[in-house]
Amino acid sequence: MTMPPVGRRERKKAATRQAIADAALRLFLERGYERVSIRDIADAADVSPATVFKHFTGKEALVFDQAEARESELIAAVRQRTAGQSILNALRQHVLDTWLPIAAHPQRAEFINLVDSTPALRAYAERMWTRHTDALGAAIADELGVDHDDLACATLARFVLEVPALARGRQDRRAAVETIFDVLAHGWRPPNESPAP
Repeated sequence: MTMPPVGRRERKKAATRQAIADAALRLFLERGYERVSIRDIADAADVSPATVFKHFTGKEALVFDQAEARESELIAAVRQRTAGQSILNALRQHVLDTWLPIAAHPQRAEFINLVDSTPALRAYAERMWTRHTDALGAAIADELGVDHDDLACATLARFVLEVPALARGRQDRRAAVETIFDVLAHGWRPPNESPAP
């Protein structure tokens, strides 16, 4: 888990970044992504366009403002897991602790609709998840003492990152997450097949 910024300057910087991201999301949801400019966002957050670009690389990054934190948290879940806890169980707990509250957020449906209806955002999201796959796969590989390009580690990372997309829309999200991680832990079995004695 990441520690909050402690210094006054760090707190102010984090607050400015959050204000910009909040203003951007509000405008995107109200007007649509394509109808909002960086200038509109800067005005709504009461900062200059240059300040927006100090904190974000572009409009797409404003929508996914927590991407860097998410990646750090995923890596920490692997590297800082409790003694004796498997990598898979640490990642399972991380998804349950972090994604379930996000999925229950009242604006979640609007956010998903915004991303799904905007080709630039869909493409950015896919690139973002691919980048997370590389970083998470490398962290898993480090823990196991294998090369960063190990296919099994990259595969596990990619499947873990797909869990929220697979569980989205399910009535019982927690059960969906648990089912997916059970498949990852124990392998796939046809739904109508009885477990082996």
